[in-house]
Amino acid sequence: MKHRVVALLSSLQEMYPVTSASAVFGYHGPDIPEHYDFTLCAEHPGPIRTTMGVDIIVERGLEALAEADTLLIAGWSSPVTVSPGLGAEVAAAHARGMRIMAIACGIYVPASLGLLDGRTAAAHWELTADLAVRFPRIRPDASVLYVDHGDVATAGATATTIDLCLNQVRREHGAALAMRIGRQLSAAPHREGCQRQYPELPTTGPVPDSLAPLLDWITANLDRPLTVEDMATRSGLSCRTFSRHFTDQLGISPGRWLLDRRLARARALLEETDLSVETIAQRVGLSSAVNLRRRFHNALNTTPAAYRRSFR
Repeated sequence: MKHRVVALLSSLQEMYPVTSASAVFGYHGPDIPEHYDFTLCAEHPGPIRTTMGVDIIVERGLEALAEADTLLIAGWSSPVTVSPGLGAEVAAAHARGMRIMAIACGIYVPASLGLLDGRTAAAHWELTADLAVRFPRIRPDASVLYVDHGDVATAGATATTIDLCLNQVRREHGAALAMRIGRQLSAAPHREGCQRQYPELPTTGPVPDSLAPLLDWITANLDRPLTVEDMATRSGLSCRTFSRHFTDQLGISPGRWLLDRRLARARALLEETDLSVETIAQRVGLSSAVNLRRRFHNALNTTPAAYRRSFR
């Protein structure tokens, strides 16, 4: 049976997170396995006004939550009021095991139910002060893209929807499938939740407007023994300047970003091929099976062999 993802829409709905989620959880053609079923619901079915100035028709009501494996609360308009009926339905569905993904103002729904008490939650920077007053037991964090606790995941900005949805695919079906879906959507390389919501704008000077060309070049050359110095040279910057601007723009050091890419590629190869660990280590630029095993264990607390057994 497919995993059922239900997007709960508000009375004035931003469509970007809804369409982003449907792109990840929807149909990707005959060559990519279909693991998800995506549908919409609303507390009051019928015409739903959107921020685009047009209405969409939502046919299903809160009864859809009884069938949902994941509930996506897709960037509600602010301020958010959670009615007793809606709260009761969401709480009951969560209690039986339904996962909740709350985007932007959608955080108010699990927050009002106490599901984030004592937890860190990714929050849009415009909401942190209000959340701190209304829900003092929550630790809102405006510096990260998303936080995933398993049963409840939060994303601060609507632009993070694809990252959070691909993260769920990766958790449930492995890095290889998440990468295949991401490539089909032409999405940027997977961003970890710890990366920043709003990177600083590049300063004037030789720093490029976007790191995309460099990141694409790195991804295409992971088998090479690349270093931060190589990346800086490619960018035409000193190593110190490059490292500072890379971290400012992505919220993660270039060395860490490079290692994350190598490990993601290694995971995909473990899932999709029968290549030896030694060969995979060489293909992802980690030089030896010993080094790959050490890096793999530090990052994922498991071995390449155990990971392969789980996802092959």
